[in-house]
Amino acid sequence: MLIALSMLIFLLLRLTPGDPIDAYIDPNIPMSPAQLTELRSQLGLDRPLPVQYLAWLREALSGNLGRSIQRMDQPVLSLVLSRIGPTVLLMGTALAIAIVAGITTGVISAVRRNSPADLSFSVLALVGISSPAFLSALVGLYVFAVRLNWAPSGGMLTPGAAFSVSDLLHHLVLPAALLSIAQAALVMRYMRASMLEVLNQDYVRTARAKGVAEFWVIAKHALRNALLPVVTLIGSTIGLAIGGAIFIESVFNWPGMGLLLVSAVETRDYPVIMGATLIIGGCVIVVNLLTDITYAVIDPRIKVG
Repeated sequence: MLIALSMLIFLLLRLTPGDPIDAYIDPNIPMSPAQLTELRSQLGLDRPLPVQYLAWLREALSGNLGRSIQRMDQPVLSLVLSRIGPTVLLMGTALAIAIVAGITTGVISAVRRNSPADLSFSVLALVGISSPAFLSALVGLYVFAVRLNWAPSGGMLTPGAAFSVSDLLHHLVLPAALLSIAQAALVMRYMRASMLEVLNQDYVRTARAKGVAEFWVIAKHALRNALLPVVTLIGSTIGLAIGGAIFIESVFNWPGMGLLLVSAVETRDYPVIMGATLIIGGCVIVVNLLTDITYAVIDPRIKVG
């Protein structure tokens, strides 16, 4: 999957308008055709595309993703790895918020079906699913940071201030909450549908007939089985969260991989684009693997297969 992803990104970058050599030259310094030809030969851009890709793949497999065009003194791998921490922090917090909020509201909606709470949560979920990440980011920034001044308008820490956990959380809450909107809405809808199906099962009615308290019927008998499709959903929405993180990091100037990738696209920094995309793809594959393992832990029957 990683090789297929790298081939696709390599091809798409070559199909974009413009010449890759333009990213390596200063437009203010004129170069003769002979100098451009020599530079193209030094960079290997005069070779066929399959040969260029295989040369890049050989270096990538050895851990060398090249050097950034805009930062020639910095390897792509170290540049990308330095941005993983802020992105993982942002996405992890957003995912935690989405899971807690989505499961809680989904269970309440299922237990109190067609009640005002159910209708309210369903409307909010519909709005959340329909709102693209860039719109949520811009509206949230304007309302909570500009108008209400409840949160900083950007950055990960206050410039010039000593590091503190409270300052980090102060900068983290708003972008993480905005990033979690779409995922929380999806989790809520899936949780509600799954919970409604489980509540109609015979073993739930049997537990109620035995006099088990309603809280334990929901928490012990229904919730665990209703979580199975939700776990699969959470793993499959990691890609959606990464796409949303790119917009959130750009709007809030969050120093993560999303901001790095946007900057690389704007400056046509091909090595950074390839390296960042490859690492992001690897993270998605690992998360999907962990999702499968979690699914087997929740449902022991999966281990038999």
